[in-house]
Amino acid sequence: MFKRTHTCGELRKSNLGEAVSLNGWVNTVRLHGQVIFVDLRDRYGKTQIVFDADSFSGKFGAVKKLSMEDVLSIQGTVRDRAKSAANSRLETGEIEVLISDYTILNESAPLPFVLNDRENAEETLRLKYRYLELRMEELQRNILTRHNTYQVTRKFLSEHEFVEVETPVLMKSTPEGARDYLVPSRIHNGKFYALPQSPQIYKQILMISGYDRYFQIVKCFRDEDLRADRQPEFTQIDIEMSFVDEDDVFFHMEGLIRHIFKSVRNIDLPDPFPRLTYREAMETYGSDKPDLRYEMKLQDVKEFTDLSEFNTFKSAEKVKGLVVEGGAKYSRKIIEELIDHVKKYKAKGLAWMKSEDGALTSGISKFFSGELQQSMCEKLGLHNGDILFMIGDNPSVTLSALGHLRVEIARREALANTNEFNPLWVTEFPMFDYDEKAKRFIAMHHPFTAPRDEDVETLDSDPSNALSRGYDLTMNGCEIAGGSIRIHSPALQRKVFSLLGLSHGEAVEKFGFLVEALTYGAPPHGGIAFGFDRLVMLLAGTENIRDVIAFPKTTSATSIMDESPNSVSEAQLNELGIIIKETEE
Repeated sequence: MFKRTHTCGELRKSNLGEAVSLNGWVNTVRLHGQVIFVDLRDRYGKTQIVFDADSFSGKFGAVKKLSMEDVLSIQGTVRDRAKSAANSRLETGEIEVLISDYTILNESAPLPFVLNDRENAEETLRLKYRYLELRMEELQRNILTRHNTYQVTRKFLSEHEFVEVETPVLMKSTPEGARDYLVPSRIHNGKFYALPQSPQIYKQILMISGYDRYFQIVKCFRDEDLRADRQPEFTQIDIEMSFVDEDDVFFHMEGLIRHIFKSVRNIDLPDPFPRLTYREAMETYGSDKPDLRYEMKLQDVKEFTDLSEFNTFKSAEKVKGLVVEGGAKYSRKIIEELIDHVKKYKAKGLAWMKSEDGALTSGISKFFSGELQQSMCEKLGLHNGDILFMIGDNPSVTLSALGHLRVEIARREALANTNEFNPLWVTEFPMFDYDEKAKRFIAMHHPFTAPRDEDVETLDSDPSNALSRGYDLTMNGCEIAGGSIRIHSPALQRKVFSLLGLSHGEAVEKFGFLVEALTYGAPPHGGIAFGFDRLVMLLAGTENIRDVIAFPKTTSATSIMDESPNSVSEAQLNELGIIIKETEE
């Protein structure tokens, strides 16, 4: 092997006449009689190398047998390319290397798929041969984007007095939320560790320990149903601060995100980020992570449906409408598809009317008088060529279904600018959801989230309407971070545990060391956790976090490349005292 003098993305006209050595993979081979052109590739770029029979002293016939992904080491001289042959798409496109000697370091077996286009192969095949897919330019760019995001995050937080502290990977199981991944203990037979869903308890302990600014880029694990933006193991930027309120957290985190986007993508984000309460976000967009790259706001239409002869909505608690510009072009087939879409979100149906020639037509228009139609057009901003969709149901179904319809229409109409990034803080989440099946409250964020000061008394009188000091940072329809101001009062924490159906004894059993630690002078504190994979996904311009993770799992939580999870030997199970119980079909 020839010791590399340059990378395959480094040579320029300034290197003309230099003797160089390159190492890399054969990207393409082009035979032109007594001249063979090869694009040699490494992670830095591509360089065209030239084997010319008139000047090459080696076996020219052997060169013709080179195939894609063979690993080469070459020596040669940098020369100018003819202007007609220059490749403006390559950084090295004005030069080429005339080969004097080469060696094949490794020959590649026939490829399972071509590496110049990811769409040429199904994702399952690409994941099986992930080490080949990772050679592709798109994946390498994504992994480098991830690397750069790591570096600028650490640099920014370190420069702002945050201390990086590692927390345990083997911890006590505290099943509140998603299922834990459990790890059996050989030494303590019959007992288990859990892999952390997040370092939540430990970072609060660090605040009680006096480390007023903590961060960690940390692996977390949740045994839950997966989707395009979830993985069983994922990465967080975990952050906690003492003696702060929401504004302090927002100030520092906006600074971090602006720094990341500017450093990694040269994108300027707004200062400050806009804010909406949870109620405002749901009422206006039907989502607690609204995409602000397009308008289409939800509007109240119950005052109109109540005055109409359309009786279906008369008993509905909430009736909302969505005006789609130019939607009158939608065929009956498209409208039926949209009706099927909202039914996925528990809506019973989707009412609609088109605005044509100064009147509302089709759909349920016959139930609305001409005067009522005119009033609706004026108040709702309906113009000729628009369509109005309406859903009436309980507030949860109405808002959620119309919110998902808004996203689906934006997808169909390509309303979202992929080069635009709109951050938004969503604040004042409800403290609790009510689990009808379990007949108890569950924490909307987690059980350590503090209520708003004005809602502390509401915990006694009407906990279902108590609002929290929880907040999410969203961007382009994705939740990229979630956090809260924490409970630092032992008495208030006991009250919240009680509302969640946990007795003091159960709370101590599950969260004992935090419950006790709060009694030893816990400072007011709060924090946030960024979904690092989702953040990089946005920076890389993709819609699937598997595209920004080197070795991801599938949506069924399996790794096709290394075939995990897999069975273990009977001896290993015996050593752990574990018997596998067959599950019933």
